[in-house]
Amino acid sequence: MKIALVHDWFNEAGGAEKVVREILKCYPEADIYCLFDFFDDKKRGKYLNGKITTKSYIQHLPFTKKLYRFFFPLFPNAIEKLDLSKYDLIISSSYCVAKGIKRHPNQLHICYCHSPVRYAWDLKEDYLKAVRFPINRIVFSMFLNRLRKWDKEVSNRVDYFIANSQNVSDRIKQNYNRESVVIYPPVEIEKFSIQEDKSNYYFTVARLVNYKRIDLIIKAFKQLTHLQLQIAGYGPNMKRLLKLAPANVNLLGYIESSVLVNKIKSAKAFVAAANEDFGITIVEAQACGTPVIVPFLGGYKETVLDTTGLFYKDQSVESIVNAINEFEKQNKKYESIDFINNVTKFNQQRFHEELMKFVNEAYLKFINGKK
Repeated sequence: MKIALVHDWFNEAGGAEKVVREILKCYPEADIYCLFDFFDDKKRGKYLNGKITTKSYIQHLPFTKKLYRFFFPLFPNAIEKLDLSKYDLIISSSYCVAKGIKRHPNQLHICYCHSPVRYAWDLKEDYLKAVRFPINRIVFSMFLNRLRKWDKEVSNRVDYFIANSQNVSDRIKQNYNRESVVIYPPVEIEKFSIQEDKSNYYFTVARLVNYKRIDLIIKAFKQLTHLQLQIAGYGPNMKRLLKLAPANVNLLGYIESSVLVNKIKSAKAFVAAANEDFGITIVEAQACGTPVIVPFLGGYKETVLDTTGLFYKDQSVESIVNAINEFEKQNKKYESIDFINNVTKFNQQRFHEELMKFVNEAYLKFINGKK
């Protein structure tokens, strides 16, 4: 069985790339395809088992590494031009256009869907608000509408959808009218350990992009001047957030994995404000015995318990301030066993077993159907 693994792109390493790494552990012989790939040797070794990927023509456009977001109108065409005709099984890891790969009737296509394209569906208005000039907003909206129409049409190229959460499964049903099975992403639980002694700071880590809503957390801590917040991560909003941050908020930029783990372990609590599809980092924080403070939205409703964190009402500065004040007032003792019991169900071995079982059964069903 010849296998192709299709991912949207490899530029920054996040939760989706961690999933690709674990899929490759299940199918190390798979060839990898993507729109573009700017991983260095270190990331290639860590996430792609050192493999060289086959890229689309987007790779060769000028300034793609920094300006790839401006090329999104070309993404559907670019993914469709990749030739995967020699494979028996296609596994796509998709949060954008990877699911739209073309296939012939003798191929089985299983999509691990991190999310339907968020800026074409549920986050469209948020992205449009970030566009400065009205004429640009009109053009941008037109392209997003085209992407949304294409995304709906090509969802029929997928034989089976796997959703990374019930949250995403519901959106697959709503947007594509397709059923899906939920297989939670793999989290390196064994990489973390519970640390009960905490330092006197709050912590968060994220790519500094709009939908992560780091700006809301910073604004909240502007009102909580007696408390310290540390933020790890880098992205296009770095300069704007540095200007926004008061003296009690420290933006650390990119930090190495070992340093990051220690930061999470030692934090009083981990704060997030995004509406995540799943939220691997939130599970990692709990694996460190660090309580999490998150909005009652999206994937967090599946990964956080009252015994491992604190929910707040909505994505607003007021809600975050109220939640942190409540957390301070409660001074609650969180139990290690509660964290361990909650995060164990998201471990890597469970992901490998569930994914391979599903793929094997689907492929047998597909082969038998052809006879």
